[in-house]
Amino acid sequence: MTAFRRILLSAALAPLALGLAACGSKEDAAPAGPTGEPIARIAPPAGKSWAETVVITPEGGYRMGNPDAPIKIVEFASLTCSHCAEFAEAASAELRDNFVASGRVSYELRNFVRDAIDITATQLTQCGTPETFFALTDQVFAYQAGIFEKAQSASKEQQQAAFSLPPAQRGPALGELTGLTEYVTARGISKDQANACLADAAKAEKLAAQTQAAGEQYQIEGTPTFLLNGQKTDYNTWDKLKADLERLGAR
Repeated sequence: MTAFRRILLSAALAPLALGLAACGSKEDAAPAGPTGEPIARIAPPAGKSWAETVVITPEGGYRMGNPDAPIKIVEFASLTCSHCAEFAEAASAELRDNFVASGRVSYELRNFVRDAIDITATQLTQCGTPETFFALTDQVFAYQAGIFEKAQSASKEQQQAAFSLPPAQRGPALGELTGLTEYVTARGISKDQANACLADAAKAEKLAAQTQAAGEQYQIEGTPTFLLNGQKTDYNTWDKLKADLERLGAR
């Protein structure tokens, strides 16, 4: 069974029971962490801004910032995880404007899809250009409660009808059911473009396969999970990550 079919089977059994099974909160004390001398700001190329420099990585993530930054963050995040939404609300502006913009830190987000609605949301955040990805992601996190409310207000018959459709029709149906299609079309993605992205069953399969591979490679047990210069952290909150960035010299 493919990774995508496993996600859909789980969703079909309880399509809108979006619990926290794969969305964990860690309350470990921040480690003493490595220390380093302060790193000088690294200027971007003329006419450029590191915070507006976004590329898709070979792993399927979206990286913002200096590709040669001495401090590299990778976040595995689920768009249906409440702790990921909390992290985004706390971190996004400061991480972008103070750390990434300095050239000292790069930030890569890799979508870690937990369910069919997560796949739907992810396909929409990845529907535009790389430069629109982070803004759409933050906006979808801000709308997360609305996604759940909209979807759970649908009847069981409507839910099951959407989930039972063939793959190319399921995505557009879930986009309508959750209000996600309407939400992103108010933010620069045309409805035809959104539905075309949601009908891309091969992309949905790829997202699920990337999640499975990352979960196995990094032993990811909950989201958000962070890699800091390639090492998995034992915390998942902005205050602790920020403290380690400063210890590494981003200060």
